[in-house]
Amino acid sequence: MTAAGGDPMPKKNQKACCSPGETEENCCRVESVISIDERGQMVLPKELRERANIRAGDKMAVISWEKEGEVCCIYLIRAERLAERVKDFLGPMMKGVAE
Repeated sequence: MTAAGGDPMPKKNQKACCSPGETEENCCRVESVISIDERGQMVLPKELRERANIRAGDKMAVISWEKEGEVCCIYLIRAERLAERVKDFLGPMMKGVAE
């Protein structure tokens, strides 16, 4: 399985490709400026979809980041990646409950 950019998925205890504190060369960047239509829809640029290996039907989690009560950032994360993170986080706790 690969991360959004086609890189192998990080193993446990490895930083995800979008971890805070990355070096400048691996930092986020503005890919494009897009518009939202009257139905709230937007189009991700084809080049970005190809680089991120995003295909029709892929499930994405929409995550909002608030600062001072206002949404300042919106992230798209593959739903399966989010599920893996939740499982990694809750797995040890659930083991303790089951024992």
